[in-house]
Amino acid sequence: MVTQQHEGLTKITTLNFGHTAQMLRALFDLPIPESGEARLASPELSEAAPSVCRADGALLYGENEHKLGIITETQRGRDDEKMYSWLEYIANFRAREKCPTCLVVICPDRNIARWAAKPIETGHPGLTLTPLVIGPDNTPVITDVAEALSNIGLAIVSAVTKSDDPLFRDILGTLDKALNELDRQLAGQYGRYIAVSLTGIAQKEWGRLMAMQTYPYQGEYAESLLAEGEAKGAAKGEAKGEAKGEAKLLLKLLELRGFAVSEEIRARVNGCEDTAQLEAWFQRAYSAGSTEELFD
Repeated sequence: MVTQQHEGLTKITTLNFGHTAQMLRALFDLPIPESGEARLASPELSEAAPSVCRADGALLYGENEHKLGIITETQRGRDDEKMYSWLEYIANFRAREKCPTCLVVICPDRNIARWAAKPIETGHPGLTLTPLVIGPDNTPVITDVAEALSNIGLAIVSAVTKSDDPLFRDILGTLDKALNELDRQLAGQYGRYIAVSLTGIAQKEWGRLMAMQTYPYQGEYAESLLAEGEAKGAAKGEAKGEAKGEAKLLLKLLELRGFAVSEEIRARVNGCEDTAQLEAWFQRAYSAGSTEELFD
């Protein structure tokens, strides 16, 4: 089952091609072309109608004979079927794009990262696939803003994979400051994807940082959440659907801020069909000190 955390990590790797390339060069010294086109490739890798072969993400760097394909996978649990499908992803992408292709697997969990990094024997002599794994053990602890800015892609995946590190608050605080130096819209998108990629206490800490709105980009983050709720409602074509989307986002924001969301509060929010009232609660949720203050 694809979760929000899964989707968030995939979006992080495909949001900015340059940042992802810089991160992969630092971690694996991949020969990603410095010049030429970089684009999002189709993750649909099926070659035959009977089966579906789809990766989480696919990037294509360079052009002509100087191309390199990158398949990105997010793995939060063990799935032994991947030992077969990952080989298929590489073979199909390589055949379609006529270029060398690498597999990168992001694993926030240390045990899953170790599992994913094991060599996959194909049975053919000399042909062994060893996935390039990004996990807690091979990403650095970045607590210096200048260092984070020098490789923002690495700083982001490091923050996500270091969520159980004793310094995770310093790591997230550094990333927050670094994002403020980027384009506001891009930083806002990163902020949203980081929020859903994190779990537990780290996710609440990131929500707290976003709620402070110290930096302009955090406002972009809040606006994107609100816009997402409006888009969901508009897609349903009725005010009730819009209210339902905004109510869901409001409850998510309260959880990110660390509030205990009781069944009574959940029922009150979900039962509200007044989008203006939900918007007012949503904006107030960023500064409220308690749920009582939110509804006062």
